[in-house]
Amino acid sequence: MIDRPRVAFKRLDPQKNSDVLLPRYMTDEAAGMDIHAANTAPITLDPGAIALVPTGFSMALPKGFEAQIRPRSGLAIKHGIGIINAPGTIDSDYRGEVKVALINFGSEPFVVNRNERIAQMIITRVWQAEITVVDELSSTERGEGGFGHTGV
Repeated sequence: MIDRPRVAFKRLDPQKNSDVLLPRYMTDEAAGMDIHAANTAPITLDPGAIALVPTGFSMALPKGFEAQIRPRSGLAIKHGIGIINAPGTIDSDYRGEVKVALINFGSEPFVVNRNERIAQMIITRVWQAEITVVDELSSTERGEGGFGHTGV
């Protein structure tokens, strides 16, 4: 078994948010934990609208790890709901409330209800790069070929 990082969750305002589920894996082999909304009233996302949805928790990640907040495929396919900055990154030194920036790419209004699954969270290892400044970069076969350089 691979050593797993330990993530500590803190329920914010436990009396108000005791009904909101904390992030959890829905199956034994799920890569992402589902995140639930902790809004006090329904949030209506009109087409093209963006809303920052509270989750009611904060967390502590081990140094060298990040949490990526990603859209849920079911919400995306069925309703056109995504995350405007997907994937959103939560750094290991952040201790504030996790919030999710949802956007409605669909053509109909969408209502975010309390305790609804709104996103998924992936915990992954990260490294900070050693940065150097050089006058020239090594050459590659691709070179400066950018978007679409290999065809459609």
